[in-house]
Amino acid sequence: MNRLFVAYKPSGIGSNKYLYTLKNKYKNKKAGFAGTLDPFAKGVLLVGFGSHTKLFRFLNKTPKRYKATLWLGAKSDTLDTEMIEEVATFNEFSTQVIEKAVSSLQGDLEYEPPIFSAKRINGRRAYDLARAGKEVVLNKINSTVYNIKLINYSHPFVTFEATVSEGTYIRSLGRMIAHKLGVEHGSLSMLERLNEGQFTYEGEKALNIKESLNIAQNYYLGDSENVKYGRVLALKDLQLQDDGTYWLDNGESISIITVQEGKVKYELGRIEC
Repeated sequence: MNRLFVAYKPSGIGSNKYLYTLKNKYKNKKAGFAGTLDPFAKGVLLVGFGSHTKLFRFLNKTPKRYKATLWLGAKSDTLDTEMIEEVATFNEFSTQVIEKAVSSLQGDLEYEPPIFSAKRINGRRAYDLARAGKEVVLNKINSTVYNIKLINYSHPFVTFEATVSEGTYIRSLGRMIAHKLGVEHGSLSMLERLNEGQFTYEGEKALNIKESLNIAQNYYLGDSENVKYGRVLALKDLQLQDDGTYWLDNGESISIITVQEGKVKYELGRIEC
């Protein structure tokens, strides 16, 4: 079975374990997902079965939108509720002060990712080193926050929604909001991914792959049998001949090709729709 759809991963289970439940549900062993969610997080998980697992890198998966609740004063190395060490108490802020701190993060940011993250240090995941008690030093990263807004403030909990670039750490945004307020520690008590690019959760309905690609459509003007059987394609037979990656509509299937320096190569052969 070839199928592309959006699942909703609950909190308390890792993406790989959740995928296993989907494999059993749909009785399909060949499956994969894009954009890992750790056990703490819940929300949109883009899943592919069969040959559709090959499409992830060509899909419109950015920007991403998250909803999160920040627990002001909660100290945790994981920046969530997994390893809370202590909770500081302090006076309530005005809503205007909270709104200002949240909105100040909009734009381009440079910051340190959480030590409990999937980033690699000399081939090992940072979270593996952190859990083993090793010192973890990560280089600063850059992210873009396209939009961020306050949803609710019920002291000491701040719920916000952020639309961000690929690879943004929402836990770090929570920590930055706390620091903007002069609070030393802050950890997330909830994290939900609302969408990945154009993809939102709609009951695991099958997606139309032709409407899900983030690359331009091209048109092959030669003998259609050439595409059907994966034969070499001549540049002169393509409507668009500039360098780039394109998809071809074969009716009940698509092909993905790349044009580079006057040559045409297949990225993916015929993928059934």
